[in-house]
Amino acid sequence: MIRITRSLARLAGLALLPLLAAACTQTASGPPPGMSAAQAAAYCSKLSWAYGEYVASGLGDSAGDDDNTNADINARLAIAQCHEGQTGAAIPVLQQELRRNKVPVPPV
Repeated sequence: MIRITRSLARLAGLALLPLLAAACTQTASGPPPGMSAAQAAAYCSKLSWAYGEYVASGLGDSAGDDDNTNADINARLAIAQCHEGQTGAAIPVLQQELRRNKVPVPPV
């Protein structure tokens, strides 16, 4: 009896995996909740500009990594994601990097 119940639970879990994967993909690549695709693209561009202007140019207050390599790679990946329309994944990373470098995050 227990063996059958475990098998059914595994089967049900496997059946839900594609739905869960699709939900995660949708939220990570599309615009954040409450934003249209155009609004998210404009805001992502604003964040990318602020990062390039204040952090990448050396005007921000760098903290964390000794050489900021990981943070820089993450931010550059997020900027590339902005250009590809994956704003849901990019916006939080850019906001975090601006805050980490003590640069004011632009309003939405």
